[in-house]
Amino acid sequence: MNTTDIVRKFFEPRLKEIDKYANEAGEIQHKVLMRLIKKAEKTEWGKKYEYQTIRKYEDYKSRIPVQTYDDIKPYVDRLRVGENNILWPSKIHWFAKSSGTTNNKSKLLPVSKEALHDTHYRGGTDAVIQYLRMNPESRFLSGKGLILGGNHQHDYNFHYNLVGDLSAILIQHVSPFVNYMRVPSKKVALMGDWEKKIEAIASETVNVNVTSLSGVPSWLLVIIKRILEKTGKQSLEEVWPNLEVFFHGGVCFNPYHEQYK
Repeated sequence: MNTTDIVRKFFEPRLKEIDKYANEAGEIQHKVLMRLIKKAEKTEWGKKYEYQTIRKYEDYKSRIPVQTYDDIKPYVDRLRVGENNILWPSKIHWFAKSSGTTNNKSKLLPVSKEALHDTHYRGGTDAVIQYLRMNPESRFLSGKGLILGGNHQHDYNFHYNLVGDLSAILIQHVSPFVNYMRVPSKKVALMGDWEKKIEAIASETVNVNVTSLSGVPSWLLVIIKRILEKTGKQSLEEVWPNLEVFFHGGVCFNPYHEQYK
């Protein structure tokens, strides 16, 4: 039994949970909302909006007004200098930069340890196991996954905090198993100089058995073009003959479809 088969078998129970979500979505979402409210009821934000008295979605909807980022920015700024229990009970050490589509200015979004594990990492895992279910002959875990991310740096407000692209925060804290299955090295993946990063990724991955790609289509396209230039090949199939899947997000794929073909 190869690595792909082992992973597929291990996550069979999770597939049953996902199938259940499709049939009981409303009930499950209500349970998630109530769990989050209960978790945050003793935070400053939870006390302000009396989370402890919320019993159903209608209560939440009527109690908490629609918020803009400017409304919560003062709370985020306090988190950035090390205050705790403001918006969420666990300590916040990571802040993800938004793409800046509103007002042409990036926003800093607090990322909790629960958000990392219960949404981002779980979402990535769910995408993988769904792919394996739809492709029973897949062997993409027999090779390495090229995972492209951004970079991060210490927050000038509080040195123990990290500010940067969400993808960089995910790579920084990825599990040992996923870290073993991915390329390039963490040092290269988190480089801040984009031009040097392109060259380093190409050098580290060109002779590796890459079986999957993960990243933003626009960023990854630059890497792919450089690898083809470096190798003199006409297609990725010549560079990585076992490549079989591209997990992408961040932007709409349609504008890049023809270039990837």
